Amino acid sequence: MSSNIEQATLGGGCFWCTEAVFRQLKGIELCESGYSGGSDPNPNYDKICGGKTGHAEVVRLHFDPNVISFRKILAVFFAIHDPTTLNRQGNDIGTQYRSVIFFHTDEQRDTALAFVEDLEKRKIFRDKVVTEISPLINYFPAEKYHQEYFENNPMQPYCAYVVAPKVEKAEDLFADLFKR
Repeated sequence: MSSNIEQATLGGGCFWCTEAVFRQLKGIELCESGYSGGSDPNPNYDKICGGKTGHAEVVRLHFDPNVISFRKILAVFFAIHDPTTLNRQGNDIGTQYRSVIFFHTDEQRDTALAFVEDLEKRKIFRDKVVTEISPLINYFPAEKYHQEYFENNPMQPYCAYVVAPKVEKAEDLFADLFKR
């Protein structure tokens, strides 16, 4: 791994969807599903799904900014989920599915705020963007069976009907960013 690697932590609903897209992008050195933003010091999937821990399902990215910028990561992120629905993505409902950017640096915070402001100014979405932009206060890797979930379970119904279309949409919009 290059010494120039930066980190980003993003939640755009179910982490299976988000991971499935970002894992395939050039410049992404690591893409790991996990939990962030809550108060429980020992979160797990069952606790998260109960909606009482405050954690969001997220992906932690290690990326090479010489290959893919944080701004480009945000472009992909906002294209693959609905940032206008509070605590929900489709049929996935609860605070664990909120749209959130946990920034690692002041520069990431400023970039994210400017990106959202630009989306709003250009009226990219019909409704207001409700994406939370907060400092990263914690991160916990998800259980092993959640890692590379789409790759390992492409025929599972959720993967086939929810994840696969998001991957296809990202490939259509950002073909130049995908590894081949």
